[in-house]
Amino acid sequence: MASINTNIAAMTALRSLTATNNALTQTQDRISTGLRVGTAADNAAYWSIATTMRSDLSSLSTVQDALGLGAATVDVAYTAIDEAKNIVTKIKDKLVAAAQPGLDREKIQTEISELQAQLKGISDAASLQGLNWLSVDSSAAGYNATRQVVSSISRAGGTLSVQTISIDTSTMVLFDSNAAASGILDSTRNATTGAVDAAGTFTIATLDISALTDSAADLAILDGYIKGADLAITEMAAGATTLGAASARIEIQQSFVSSLMDAIEGGVSQLVDADMNEESTRLQALQVKQQLGIQALSIANSSSQSILSLFQ
Repeated sequence: MASINTNIAAMTALRSLTATNNALTQTQDRISTGLRVGTAADNAAYWSIATTMRSDLSSLSTVQDALGLGAATVDVAYTAIDEAKNIVTKIKDKLVAAAQPGLDREKIQTEISELQAQLKGISDAASLQGLNWLSVDSSAAGYNATRQVVSSISRAGGTLSVQTISIDTSTMVLFDSNAAASGILDSTRNATTGAVDAAGTFTIATLDISALTDSAADLAILDGYIKGADLAITEMAAGATTLGAASARIEIQQSFVSSLMDAIEGGVSQLVDADMNEESTRLQALQVKQQLGIQALSIANSSSQSILSLFQ
């Protein structure tokens, strides 16, 4: 039946053309953005997962910055304690030289005093962003000898938690302002063994040989000083070892976080990125389909015009 009120062929052609135009618009959006899931409307599940993964990726970028700051702090402390160890070695050498009878120990003490001042300067200067692990005040509110370096994040059951690397700095403190505690260089030591002793009579930072003579008693004191300096070197070496191990662990963690970020970014890409080869092929097909749809609609509309010939 020919009708001017209802053109079934035109309506069918119009629906097909509208669907083609919608698909073409979607394909063009994917090509322009590079995403096949750009909004929750495209794929709610993938969009939600990708949003969480992008959030974690941003947090991991912050973790990288924290690891970089932690590595710098460890490097500053290591450099300072290593240099302090070298200076104490020089002090020990001068103490050994002073054990030779007849030497002017007052002049040797002048050199030792300069080295002692350098020790305090190095310790106080080993600070980064207000953090100093070598010169501390353990009586200060909130002081904790165990330092934390943010190392990563983990998500379990939808709950995000921050992971840290713990570094025990108690073995590397050189100076402690707390009267009830002491560091390696300002702790009192036993006059005979050189070991740390609360009832000791000297510290590496303040020992003075200028008044010592060649008497057996004074030479015994000098021997205690030498043993104390040697033990201090061993103690600082232990602290440097702790810092070295922490530095190596931070470096490994930095590499891991970088690889993890790459993996997450790849995962997000798999979920939401558009395959440009596929989209370009679809675009060409839809463009041809659109042209055919326009022609089909034109043909369907022209059929109504033929009814006019019946009334001529």
